[in-house]
Amino acid sequence: MELTPLPAFNDNYIWMMRVGSRAWVVDPGQAEPVLLALARDGLGLEGILITHHHGDHTGGVSALRQATGAAVHGPAGEDLPEPCLRLHAGDTVEVMGTSFAVMDVPGHTAGHIAFLGQPEQQAPLVFCGDTLFSAGCGRLFEGTAAQMHASLSALAALPDDTRVCCAHEYTLSNLAFAATVEPNNSEITQHTVRCRAWRQEQLPTLPSTLGLEKRINPFLRAHLPSVRAAAMGYDAGTSDNPVSVFSTLRQWKNAF
Repeated sequence: MELTPLPAFNDNYIWMMRVGSRAWVVDPGQAEPVLLALARDGLGLEGILITHHHGDHTGGVSALRQATGAAVHGPAGEDLPEPCLRLHAGDTVEVMGTSFAVMDVPGHTAGHIAFLGQPEQQAPLVFCGDTLFSAGCGRLFEGTAAQMHASLSALAALPDDTRVCCAHEYTLSNLAFAATVEPNNSEITQHTVRCRAWRQEQLPTLPSTLGLEKRINPFLRAHLPSVRAAAMGYDAGTSDNPVSVFSTLRQWKNAF
């Protein structure tokens, strides 16, 4: 399986999976980048996966379905373009020979899901929408800090080689915040240098890996003393509970 991030809007990625002349896409906020890729490479679009209802993830769905007949799969609890095959945690979707398991990851939205699969002879990959970003996480538009912390903890429990396919190119700005939280974290410094070089070449910084994220992402490190101390330094009312630390980090990032 070939995995390609198709740029959309200013900083979105629509993930395309390809096997031979067959393709699926994830979170197509725009139809045009997908239609161009399909025409350029002579591909047929078989299916669409949706992680949550926001327009920059769903805006291209109806046009793509009309143009290709692709089947749409998305979260059971969200308002999505119909018809849509509705999914719950524990369900699976077969994608060109790979089975993707559905995970509930609420927080950014109330019904947000992620798709976890492992193509043959490749590392696992998770399409996590706007829940987990490289060096960051999504804003809490509909869920609580406790929900988002639990969702991120569930993702962090996946194997370290899992490829993190998030939906936005936010990595450099997230790394700037991560370096403020943990200024002595050399992994953050080193990865910032790598990402700057990639972006100068107009290359994506994604996918990341969970192993890397657990070393650089403050939102996956709320249980660590260095991150807890930084959060308490920002807001003296923060307790040593990881959810409280996470909540302070999210409020800090919102104002960063």
